Order: sequence, then structure tokens, then C-alpha cells
Amino acid sequence: MFGSASIGVSGTRRIHRIGILLAAALLFAVPGCASSKNAEAGSKPVAEREPTTVRVENRSFLDHNVFVLRGGQRIRLGMVTGNSTRTFTIPANLIFGISALQFIVDPIGASRQPVSNEVRVSEGDEVQLIIPPS
Repeated sequence: MFGSASIGVSGTRRIHRIGILLAAALLFAVPGCASSKNAEAGSKPVAEREPTTVRVENRSFLDHNVFVLRGGQRIRLGMVTGNSTRTFTIPANLIFGISALQFIVDPIGASRQPVSNEVRVSEGDEVQLIIPPS
């Protein structure tokens, strides 16, 4: 019996510790909300993230749709016409520190979809992608 009472007291202490941590977290969260409202009001400018881009050089005659692939998610960046170069901005929500990305180029009017090797990208980087002549 004494052993089970000891476990019960230990369990109560854990609940109090969690309660104290939650209360402390709420105290720190309230000033955090207030400071973000002040930033919106114009007291401090919010730092913008540098855009991360991919420069696609299409040496083929076919137009290509360009996609970025991250963690199974495929996002269309746009289209690059035949024998032209175009720069696309990679959505900022895909870049977290050093991120592993792949690119898919889907030629319009053809059945193949080449996929690039995995590329490690950081915020502000420019990736160069060359589509060879077909």
C-alpha cells in the first residue's frame, strides 16, 4: 500500500509541474501577442525573407511546366517556353533552413516528366536548372 501511495503523490507533483509550466507559458505568450500588435501598428518594421529562386534555361523547343517537389508535395511554379529562360520564386513556406528540393519539368505535348536530383537550398539561394535540347 505504501508503494502505491508514493506513486500517487509523485503523479500529483507531475500535474502541478505541468500546471505551473502551462501558467508560465501563458504569461510569456500574452506579452508576445502585445508586441506583435505593436509591430503591425508600425512601431517596428518586420524583416522580410530573401526570395529563393530557380532560374530555368529551356534549351528545348517544347514548352515546359516547372514544379518544385518537397516531401511528396508538388507545387507548380509556372511555365517556361521553348528556347527561353525564366526565373521563378520558390514559395517561402517550402524553405526551412537548409531544405532538400527536387524539380520536375513536364514538357507540354510529351509523355515524359524528368525529375532533378535532390538539391539542398537555403533562403536567398538561386538554383539553376537547364533543360537540354530534345
